[in-house]
Amino acid sequence: MRHLLRPAPLYLLLTYAALSAIPFFPMLLGKRLDRPWQVLGIEAVAWVAVWALFKRPAWFHWLLIPAFLALPTEIYLFSFYGQSMSTHHLGIIAETSPKEALEFLGKTVWLMAAVMAAVSAWWITSFQAARRARELDWDDSSRWLSLGLLAIGAGLWAYGVEFGVGAAPRAASTAASASASKPTPGAAHTGWTSPPLPRWAVLPLEFDAFAQTWPFGITARGVDFYKERKHLAELGQRNSHFRFGARQAAPDAQPEIVVMVIGESSRFDRWSLNGYTRDTNPLLAKEANLVTLPDVITSVSATRLSVPVIISRKPAIKSLKDGFAEKSFLTAYKEAGFKTYWLSNQISFGEFDTPVSVFAREADVIQFLNLGGFTNNSNFDAILFDPLRRAIADPAPKKLIVLHSLGSHWNYSQRYPKQFDRWQPSLFGVDKPVYSDPALKTELNNSYDSSILYTDWFLSNVIGQLKGSQQRSAMLYVSDHGQTLYDNSCKLAFHGHNSQYEFHVPALVWYSDQYLARYPDKVTQLQRHGKARLATENMFHTLLDLADIRYPDERLEWSFVNPGFTQHKRYVDSYGWSDYDNATMKGDCREVIDKGTPLKREK
Repeated sequence: MRHLLRPAPLYLLLTYAALSAIPFFPMLLGKRLDRPWQVLGIEAVAWVAVWALFKRPAWFHWLLIPAFLALPTEIYLFSFYGQSMSTHHLGIIAETSPKEALEFLGKTVWLMAAVMAAVSAWWITSFQAARRARELDWDDSSRWLSLGLLAIGAGLWAYGVEFGVGAAPRAASTAASASASKPTPGAAHTGWTSPPLPRWAVLPLEFDAFAQTWPFGITARGVDFYKERKHLAELGQRNSHFRFGARQAAPDAQPEIVVMVIGESSRFDRWSLNGYTRDTNPLLAKEANLVTLPDVITSVSATRLSVPVIISRKPAIKSLKDGFAEKSFLTAYKEAGFKTYWLSNQISFGEFDTPVSVFAREADVIQFLNLGGFTNNSNFDAILFDPLRRAIADPAPKKLIVLHSLGSHWNYSQRYPKQFDRWQPSLFGVDKPVYSDPALKTELNNSYDSSILYTDWFLSNVIGQLKGSQQRSAMLYVSDHGQTLYDNSCKLAFHGHNSQYEFHVPALVWYSDQYLARYPDKVTQLQRHGKARLATENMFHTLLDLADIRYPDERLEWSFVNPGFTQHKRYVDSYGWSDYDNATMKGDCREVIDKGTPLKREK
């Protein structure tokens, strides 16, 4: 063992130990690591595997370059956002230009550059040590034994992937037991049939735990990123050749800006603009040229399903189906000569986000800015102000800017800074509160109202930037869905409960004096139809009409700034597609129950 204490092998072993310790870095910050022993065990086996396969560190050290280069980003995300690198972060890195990165990092860019230089020097010196440390070559018979054991483990894992895993012993009864014992067809790889892998033979290897490890876990994250990009490309391919044939009816040379703000988890009756007793909208209440829309319904209470209905012509009753054969209003605006922006404080990849991202990628400029996900380290929506300011200042004369805010996404107290924590007691500073605990009803509701207060400030600032530009401009805001909040005797919170509180959403339109001068008839129709029965299905058609954009198969009767507007049947996803305006609101949860027979869901 004395030879391992020589400078070269010791330095190399310490380097590999330091890399392996990266997943445990959060523990230094007082955070808990999930499955620490499993992570440690997987790392140990992975090092044995790579050493056995390549024999010499110098022959596999090259493979560690991505882990070294990603190390500063991993530590940065841990330190400031409390999470490790994910597919979302990889997407931001892949899609961010050097100029945008410099703007985002600001003065910290020099610190990041210095850290990157140090990490590069670390890799070079450790590679030189790997070349010199011939004592670490693995060339005895134990290497072949290890390779044999690894091959058996890989075979068991592959068998389980192909043919499945048998039921746990305690569940092996009646029909379940009979089903588990039957041969299972191959998972489209071999086409063979074979019994599932016995439960006792399953390796304690979980993909999520492997993805947590370092340096090997970065491979799993890269695979996840590739799969998400592939899925995104497949969704985008469905409508890649779609065209609206859109144009402005009477274009002029004057600058024009249309802003679409997509809210998150905001419910109608918590806005003082809509009659709430708490003053949650003190700033918007002072705005001239602002029209509230008091009767807007969203079809489904989930972001990934509701947003496509807002931004495209996807029918409400098709919102549960994956993908859509048309593009969004972004493409229609581009065809009409507008430069388009998608500026988001949501996240870009994942089961719940990709359906929205596929539309976002139609924009000329795309920025996903939330490095913290939905944690207590998430960015506040104010992070959108600088990109918005740059978009407004862009020399392109006509622009469409979409702002996808984080709004009132759970945890509500993490959506605003301390100065907006107005109503007490609240959840502010409470570590990982459980929204399903009715004992937190008061704190939960107070924090929710404070998040609406912050949204008021956010929207007021967006309007302020538009007014400051002195350009023809209009802003449309609508939330994707609402929330249930232990209302009265209701024992439910969050969303997904078929509640009126989740379907009835706040919405409003603001316009500049310059817009009024250009489109007085549209403003007249807006004021005339503002109190009509509306749905998020109306937003696509209205947003195009706001800029006087026309296309061959347009439906102006769905635009509430048009004289041809007519109300249509509004369906919501409650025990099938229920007619919202022919429904009763049951109990304190205000559960939507169709008086007739709901339409059958299509998935």
